[in-house]
Amino acid sequence: MGVEAALPTRRFQLKYGTGEVAFDLPASQVYFEVMGRDYPPIADISKAARAAMEQPIDAPPLRELLKPADRVAIAVSDITRGWQRMDLILPHLVETINFAGVPDKNITILLAVGGHRLNSREEIAQLCGREVAERIKVVNHDAHDLQNMVYLGKTSRGTEVSLNRIAVEADKLILTGGIVYHYMVGYGGGRKSVIPGISSIKTIQQNHLWALGPTLGSGANPNSISGKTRGNECHEDMMEVAGFAQPDFILNVVPNPAGEIAAIFGGNWISAWQEGAKLIDQIYASPIPGKADIVIASAGGFPRDINLYQAGKTMDNAYWAVKDGGAVIIIAECRDILEPLEFSEWFEYQSKLEIERALRQNFTIPGWVAWKELECTGRASCIFMTRPENSNFLRKANMIPTTGMDEALAVAYRLCGSNDPSITIMPHGANTLPILNQTL
Repeated sequence: MGVEAALPTRRFQLKYGTGEVAFDLPASQVYFEVMGRDYPPIADISKAARAAMEQPIDAPPLRELLKPADRVAIAVSDITRGWQRMDLILPHLVETINFAGVPDKNITILLAVGGHRLNSREEIAQLCGREVAERIKVVNHDAHDLQNMVYLGKTSRGTEVSLNRIAVEADKLILTGGIVYHYMVGYGGGRKSVIPGISSIKTIQQNHLWALGPTLGSGANPNSISGKTRGNECHEDMMEVAGFAQPDFILNVVPNPAGEIAAIFGGNWISAWQEGAKLIDQIYASPIPGKADIVIASAGGFPRDINLYQAGKTMDNAYWAVKDGGAVIIIAECRDILEPLEFSEWFEYQSKLEIERALRQNFTIPGWVAWKELECTGRASCIFMTRPENSNFLRKANMIPTTGMDEALAVAYRLCGSNDPSITIMPHGANTLPILNQTL
């Protein structure tokens, strides 16, 4: 009796924590790979940073904007955005400010914490670089410290704008940050250094409510999605809030898929940021021919898969590529599954509707992320390949825990009801955005 030839397979190796997970799939079932595009890193960051300040977009050189007597505030993202590597750029920014005659004592770095926790002394050194952190005054923005806020007025949508006093009273406000897709306001970076970055908690909450539908139970605002700004009410309100701050200059970085700095955009706080967002589309927007029965997405390894909170970005991206009723496998170690606690506590509510009701009463980003993740699991099954100790919490979050790819694939095949499913692979799930394109 003859022996049947084995079906051709394809091997994949996706990042998991600080290591990798390897598995094989029948080649005939691999529908599409959402890869993004390779993009070289900047060879000389100091040279690129200086060029962004000397030949900025729609603005004069930074040194020409400054006067020796100016008080300068620099907004810098908190430790959750450490990938922006401002420690490599801030020394050149401070040098340029000094060259214009502004002394160190007139410069304040304002950590744009938004609604997050304050940063520790060691984290400040990590974010700013130890030398800059020792030379320049660094202040954590505290959204709850209303005594240090200045009320500036209301946006056209009624958001009451109160911003950090240091930024408002500075003669020059410089925003720094990084641009990636953002599943609430289209893109990160730019105006986000102001809102939520240096805004009062009340301003943040009023603005972020635009990410919800108009009434309880209506779900997410369909305009609050990755890659969309025009018609995105939450983003448009953010732009008005940032307009009250009147930023004088911006420096934003764009990462490549390897996590290196691909480009630095400097200049006008609107148009320089918009140019950076265009590069994000070039690198990370990935047209797909259709939706698959199963999507396998890696968050991209540590730190993008450090907890379920961070893995939410990968979930949101992956669900754009899966059929309703299909299955998504998220590869995420989640070594700190319960962090931050203000996120994990939201899963104590008994339903998505209860979470939404609580969000409308007291909006928080951790609560919104929890709610968005539950929305995802309502459209297609969510299977996590993760550590065994994460199982109980994932079940509470309406997700299916597995500890290996063989188990995860067996569950996915069963749930999608096919022995020959179409499968899409997303190795860089936290950053790549699948865009349905039926013309491919």
